[in-house]
Amino acid sequence: MDAQTFLKLDNSSARRLFLHKHALLEAPTGSSKGEDLLNLIKRIGFVQVDSINTVERAHHMILWSRRQSYRPKHLAQLLENDRSLFEHWTHDASIIPTEFFPHWHYRFKQSSESLHTRWKVWHSPDYQAKLNNILKHIEENGPAGTSDVGKDEKRSKGGWWEWNPSKTALEYLWRTGKISVSHRQNFQKLYDLTERVIPNPHRDTKLAPEETIDWACNSALDRLGFATPNEIAAYWDKISLADARSWCEQAFKRDEIIKVEIEAAKGTKPKLCFARPHIEDELSALDDPIQRVRVLSPFDPALRDRKRAEFLFDFNYRIEIFVPEAKRQYGYYVFPVMEGDKLIGRIDMKREKASNALVVKGFWPEPGIQLGKGRIKRITSELERATLLAGCENLQILHSSGLEN
Repeated sequence: MDAQTFLKLDNSSARRLFLHKHALLEAPTGSSKGEDLLNLIKRIGFVQVDSINTVERAHHMILWSRRQSYRPKHLAQLLENDRSLFEHWTHDASIIPTEFFPHWHYRFKQSSESLHTRWKVWHSPDYQAKLNNILKHIEENGPAGTSDVGKDEKRSKGGWWEWNPSKTALEYLWRTGKISVSHRQNFQKLYDLTERVIPNPHRDTKLAPEETIDWACNSALDRLGFATPNEIAAYWDKISLADARSWCEQAFKRDEIIKVEIEAAKGTKPKLCFARPHIEDELSALDDPIQRVRVLSPFDPALRDRKRAEFLFDFNYRIEIFVPEAKRQYGYYVFPVMEGDKLIGRIDMKREKASNALVVKGFWPEPGIQLGKGRIKRITSELERATLLAGCENLQILHSSGLEN
């Protein structure tokens, strides 16, 4: 293709390819532990971590949506024992394959420069002493968290998020690569020296910035299927938009990528993206989506980019945890619901400790989605599987939910 022509991709094909890249096109069956689980995480790139636990935490729900034999202990083995995964930042706190760690040196350097520029207090001898003392404490006593340091300190009034100095120092040391998350206890991070967490050769491999930029762009495009420079830059949230644009321009000249026009879900303007030259062959090899229902985490990789989800699926999703209750359209924490290759609604459900039940309070179908007996049965089957993940003894679907037969 010359520079003035490009492939046009209909919305259905675009959705199928995108969901295939995110392991959501096939049945959520198969092994969910060890090397198989690690390969799944490599395939989708990373798994976002979030503290909210109304059914199960986000990282566990993301993996369960793709392998429903998955249980949290399977991830802990890879993350805390095998060390084949590590925790750090992409666009947010995430669990990442350790083989990608060499590319995080680029982020560590950026963070160090940025944080020093934003907070001059970290140039002071007192703060350097604080950093050194915490490193010494961890070296001598092992993993430490915020409850282990700075217990009697007052919160800062001009530092980082008004934390106490020691908590701020821990975060600084983590973001700049001096310490790493060893494990979590009651979901609180415990940090250890990076040399005791990240194994070699990944820990000490240093790469040129151009190598990381090239890796970030290639790996993002391969996991998105098609993307704009902005979407490529945002995937790992590691490189600048200017770097992504430059990479696209050079890769296009080398015939490593082509231009594709992606059809929107609902008659809006199509979007010009980049993709691999073999995209048509890849599409022809894809199976049709299975027509089963999945409940997704609000932080699922397929939904992380809200604008992209709206463009591809005509699904406008926002989390309302920070919206006053009286102003919420749906609920505090509702879960997107997928059927086949479509997002068909959102559901409000929560684990109730007193009754040890998964309680479904409401379901809001998308426009045009009818709740016939077959669809309600498929939704209920998924809710029963979610009940097992949540460790509940029974499922309670309230009459007000609209899902009762």
